[in-house]
Amino acid sequence: MNDSNSELPEHPAPDSGQPSPPVPPASGRQPMFNLPTSLVTVVGFMAALFVVQTYLLSGDWDDYITFTFGFIPARYVYPLFAGDYAWAWTPVTYSFLHGNPQHLIFNCVWLVCFGTPVVRRIGTVRSVAFWILSAIASVGVFAGLHWADGILVIGASGVISAFTGAACRFAFPPRGLHFSRRPVYAYPLLSLSQVFSSRAAITFLASWLLGNVLVAAGLPIAGSPGAVVAWEAHIGGLLFGLLAFPLFDRRVSADTTLA
Repeated sequence: MNDSNSELPEHPAPDSGQPSPPVPPASGRQPMFNLPTSLVTVVGFMAALFVVQTYLLSGDWDDYITFTFGFIPARYVYPLFAGDYAWAWTPVTYSFLHGNPQHLIFNCVWLVCFGTPVVRRIGTVRSVAFWILSAIASVGVFAGLHWADGILVIGASGVISAFTGAACRFAFPPRGLHFSRRPVYAYPLLSLSQVFSSRAAITFLASWLLGNVLVAAGLPIAGSPGAVVAWEAHIGGLLFGLLAFPLFDRRVSADTTLA
């Protein structure tokens, strides 16, 4: 996903008239860690929430928070208790909860890697909307396959899969073409056919899909005993990112084109 090192001419595209993500100057020193503030805030919030739940609260309070803000498909069929309105917020709040340190660390690292270029490209407000809708889409797929089940779903993996799918719409150059020298987040939006003509994108998506197939087949993972990976939510998130990202995208500037 790095910029091409070859010197290639740029061919301006017609001006779309839409705002463009800012492109930093080519010269000057860049910080080693240049993360969007909103992304740092989300990672910090998830980490702080996990620490409070795990180390500062009693087991009963930990269970209460997990039950109240985690997603359960059965809530949409059977009222778990009188006056339970958790069905309204849990399709989003589940994405901030994590069951163990491995789960949290893996999700935070993956979010930093793939969330950074997406947030840089579409901005904070659109990223918030993208997070909310991708969280709903992810557990929507899960609920559709596990309707009325009492399975508890927590974690940002489905949302992060959506950010991964979104990054695939601009981070990999299609076959036979190179990107002009710009930051990754300023590459032009690709059509689905261009994404699937990219060897790098195909290799990455195939590896990602294989990992989820192995998990679905019962590959053991590190974490809490008895924990199950909601691979269905991962698939739902990835599809949402791949298909819906153009609705959130801010068109890049006219001089940021394929070369």
